[in-house]
Amino acid sequence: METNQVNCQNCEQPYEEGFQFCPNCGQKTNDELTIGVLFYNTISNYFSFDARFFKSFIPLMFRPGYLAKEFVKGKRLLFLHPAQMYLFVAVIFFFIFNFYVREGREKLDENMQDVLASRTERAKEQDSIPQDSIDMKRLLQPLKDNVINIGLDESDIKTLDSLSNIKIPKKNIGTSFTFREKEMDSLISSGASEEQLYKTMGLEDDAGYFTKKIYAQGLKFYKTMGLGQIYQTFIDSIPLAMFFLLPIFAFLLKLFFYNKGRYSHHLVFGFYYFSFLFTVFSIVLGINYWLWDIPNWIDLLIALSTFFYLLFAIIKFYGQHWFLSIIKSGLVTFLFLMIVLPFSFTILGFIAFLFY
Repeated sequence: METNQVNCQNCEQPYEEGFQFCPNCGQKTNDELTIGVLFYNTISNYFSFDARFFKSFIPLMFRPGYLAKEFVKGKRLLFLHPAQMYLFVAVIFFFIFNFYVREGREKLDENMQDVLASRTERAKEQDSIPQDSIDMKRLLQPLKDNVINIGLDESDIKTLDSLSNIKIPKKNIGTSFTFREKEMDSLISSGASEEQLYKTMGLEDDAGYFTKKIYAQGLKFYKTMGLGQIYQTFIDSIPLAMFFLLPIFAFLLKLFFYNKGRYSHHLVFGFYYFSFLFTVFSIVLGINYWLWDIPNWIDLLIALSTFFYLLFAIIKFYGQHWFLSIIKSGLVTFLFLMIVLPFSFTILGFIAFLFY
């Protein structure tokens, strides 16, 4: 009995008409390109947004350490890969977080523009005052006008006359920083060259490239008050930085649980734990922004709950006694939050300043 043969649109191999999937490549035989299909294929291909995600989501949120333990044991097709889970959740988190970043930058830009306008106005007022000296005659005139009332004799009046002829340079008034700030404002308002401005800032002629770069960025910041741009550059660098921070977190786990598997095992645990963190923070930020302003004390409790999640996950994954798990999870959290994160964010801030 002859059967009708059709060719697959993907691999061009023949198969019997009526098949729902090509027996050679597995593509659906009737896969019309609609908006829904296009969207699903995109998410599916890049983030593995399929049944494995839904099978992984509930254990991720409510069974600490379970996914990592099962993945290490060998169940790697039943649940979503830890790196794919992390990537998918991180994209959602930074998408929501971007709304807060935008508002924060707008406020910073407004404040910095107010500072810049105030400084420009101050520079104009400074230019209207003689810069070479202070008029001592004008300052001492009230004393001379009231010689009778305050009891000055002729010798005192002669002393006042001699003081009136003294010229005191303006730069001796106040701190050197105040004087330099005023001088910078005056030079900028008069259109001075960058070389003059660098000299006023204290840049030496034989300075190296790195020092010149710092001074150049400092002058750029002083002129534009571009704190908002630095802030945006800093925020944009965080997703990339997380790919370095997560392995450091796994390294800390390896130090405290050195006999509990390979480094890759700790990395799997880190991927799933950070996926949990990003999921929780995405939900909290989304509710706060679009639905309801959650009270601060509830936000604090949610943040604290992530530590207890880590504790239970460590007990489940590493199988140690709860007392040792409390001590080790506390030390890992302390080292990561108090040393690794501040140091990393300091470097990020410096890089953001250099390249904004």
